[in-house]
Parts: sequence; structure tokens; C-alpha cells
Amino acid sequence: MKNWVLLLVLLISFGCFAQQYPDFKSLRYDENYSFLKNDTVKNDWYKTMKFLPLSSSQKYYISFGGSIRYQYFYAKNENWGDGPQDNDGYILSRYLFHADFHAGKFFRAFVQTQSSLADGRVDPSPVDLNPLEVHQAFADFNVINEKSKKLIVRAGRQELTYGSQRLVAVRDGPNNRQSFDGIKVMTSKDNISGDFFYSHFVVAHDGIFDDHSSKDRQLWGSYFVINKAPIIKNIDVYYLGYKRTKASFNDGAGKETRHSIGTRIWGKTENWRYDGEALYQFGDFASKNISAWTASINAGYRFNELKFHPELSFKAEAISGDKEVGDNGLQTFNPLFPRGGYFGLASVIGPANLIDFHPAVSFELSKTIDWVIDYDMFWRYSSNDGIYAPNTILIYPGDTTTAKKIGNQLETELIWQPNPYLYFRLEGTWFNAGEYIKASGTGKDIFFAGITMQLNF
Repeated sequence: MKNWVLLLVLLISFGCFAQQYPDFKSLRYDENYSFLKNDTVKNDWYKTMKFLPLSSSQKYYISFGGSIRYQYFYAKNENWGDGPQDNDGYILSRYLFHADFHAGKFFRAFVQTQSSLADGRVDPSPVDLNPLEVHQAFADFNVINEKSKKLIVRAGRQELTYGSQRLVAVRDGPNNRQSFDGIKVMTSKDNISGDFFYSHFVVAHDGIFDDHSSKDRQLWGSYFVINKAPIIKNIDVYYLGYKRTKASFNDGAGKETRHSIGTRIWGKTENWRYDGEALYQFGDFASKNISAWTASINAGYRFNELKFHPELSFKAEAISGDKEVGDNGLQTFNPLFPRGGYFGLASVIGPANLIDFHPAVSFELSKTIDWVIDYDMFWRYSSNDGIYAPNTILIYPGDTTTAKKIGNQLETELIWQPNPYLYFRLEGTWFNAGEYIKASGTGKDIFFAGITMQLNF
């Protein structure tokens, strides 16, 4: 109760007294408060926190920030009624705090701690519970730092995210964000930017400062973005390499080395937005050859001239699954390190062996309140493969039935963001189990509800 009261006091304080600053970034290290050296406001504690000069020239400075998030969730028939059940609900809390040190134009160091707690959660996973860790700790060396040309070398523990976050994401939806230990080279010139990186995934544990990078899970690759391209506006081209020593799929277990090559086309006009992506995966798993793929389209049209500015959107995905158990091939797609709430925050299933059709409608009830309603229809792509969680753990095997229908999901969200510092969300999800789910387990329908309160500073 004390934590909730403290959060309420902080919410009121920031909502009433904090002056306006640029919007917070999903990647907090992308924020830049150097403009405050020209700010004439005196005796402002928040300004001092965001820009604390360490030299008379103000070229050396440190910036502090963070976020506090509380969530209450209630789930009836979690995992379709299989496994431990909780009839009382549970509370997730997450605390992120960071310090960002800048030494002129050519060096910076960024450190961030994370504490993710799960109160009342039955058998919490590392995605929910991670008491205290050094989430990020890296140094940037700005070899070239000009307006239209940059070359930056980053070394240390860091968050990674690319494109639509279908393969590499910060995993902000779940309670515990993910990070990597590695080195990254970032380049840009005019409208073209590119990253080259090599990293090891940081494994979360339930102790204090005991997270460590894993040699068992490695990620490397390159990612290029071309902006202001003719007609298509923006295009991404990428290669991602992945190695896991202990992989497991419906068709067996063993060492996995997987390569992903893909492209993404995306853009936005006054009314339209679009995002299309296709990629192919190859490599080897145990003694099998990998040949997997996915293609998706996400488009929406916003009626700006109508009241509440309704937007109609549609998303469709086809994601390959294994064709035959026991042969010398594996066609199961691996989403690598995706955002956790891939098909909504209920996080029922992950993007593997799936066909998904997803219409939605959203309304801007006011400048600070949005209402979203979406409906998802799921089928297995291959009747010989099972379905998987977002972390590729097999939920149900593929041989329980030849039926492909997984189920339908109805979700609604009411989001209120009164200012850049505060965020509230009320949500509800109902998942109607299909024939495959009913044949594979208890097969009950899922109801999921939650409320989120977040403070950014």
C-alpha cells in the first residue's frame, strides 16, 4: 500500500509542477538534454536532474532519469486452464533508473539499473521477476560526430531494438526488459544509417546483481535504414545471425545456428500508414537444415475529418512451421528476441507456425485519451508443428490433432496520457479456444484484465 501511495504522490507532483520537455524515448539513451545549457530558468530541481554541469564550459555534464511502473493483472483460465492457476490476480512493478555522463562531443557513458518485482504471481518467470540488476552499462566513442555524418562505437551492456521489433526488441511490455553484452558500430550519412553488432544475451536470475551474459545465446548482424526513398519512403535491409547451444522445437532438441535476411518497407502519410516485412531464415539445427520464413503487412487509414479521428487497420501474418517430424529439415520460424506482448499484453502465443488475421479500430476520444479495439484470428500454419510461446518454448505439440484453428482473441484498451510524464492503461482480453487448443489441453477460454500506471522522469 505504501508503494501505491508514494506513486500517487509522485504522479500528482509531476503532473502539476514539472515544466514541459521533449517526449521520452523508448530507448532512454537516445534522449539528449544538452539544449538545457542555454535554458535561463534558475533553481529548477528537475532541470538540474536532467542537466547537471560538471565543468564551467558545460561540455561535461550528467543527466539522471528513470521510470516507475505498477501493473495489476487478473487472469481466468491462464494457459487455457493448464498449469497453476491464480484466482486473486497479481501485481507487477518495475523500477528503472539511469545516469548519462557526457564528456564533450566524443565520449559518453550510460548506466541503468532495473528492478522487476512480481507480488502474488504464481511461479514467476525471469520475464516477470528480476529483483535488481545492472541492466545497461556502456560507453560510446564518437569517432565522427557531425550533423550529417556519424561514426560511433558502443561497448558494454545495452538494449537493442530494430525495425518493428519482430526479431530484436527491448521487450517493454513484459515486466523485465532484456539487454545484451556486446559491441556495436553505428554509422550514418545523410539519409542512410547502418549498425553492425555482436552480442551475447543477458540471462536474468532471481538474485541481486547476478545477471550475466550467456555464451549459449549469441546474436550478431547488421541493420541498414534508408529514409526518404522515392515512392516507398523508407526501407530497412538486414542480416541477423543467431546461435543457441540448447534449442528445442517440436521436432527435437540440439544446437541451433540460424541466419535471417530480410527487408521492411514502411511509411506514413496524412491518413495512411503502412508497414510490410518479409524475411527468410536458414542454417542448421541438430542434424537438420533450417528453411523458415515469414511475411507480414500492417496498414491503417485514419479519418482525420471525422469526430474522434477513427483509424481502421488490418494486420496479417504468415509464419512458417515444420512440415514433417523426423525428416532432415526444420521449417519452424524463430522470432529470436521479439517484443513480449506480440499479440497483445496477454502474451498467449508467440510468432511461430502461425497464420494471423488482425483487424482493429481505434478512436482518439481526446488529445490525451485513446480507445483501441482489435480482433485476432489464429491458425497453425502447419498441422504437423505445435504452437510456441513468445520465447519459442513449445506450448502444445503438433500431433494432438490435425485441426489448425487455434482460436480468436478480442482485446480492448483505454489509454490516458495526460502529459509526457504520466501513462495509464486499462485493458481486457478474451481468448476463445479453438479446436486445436481443446484437443491439446484443458481447452478453456481465457479472460485477462489489467491496469497499468507509469511515471517517466
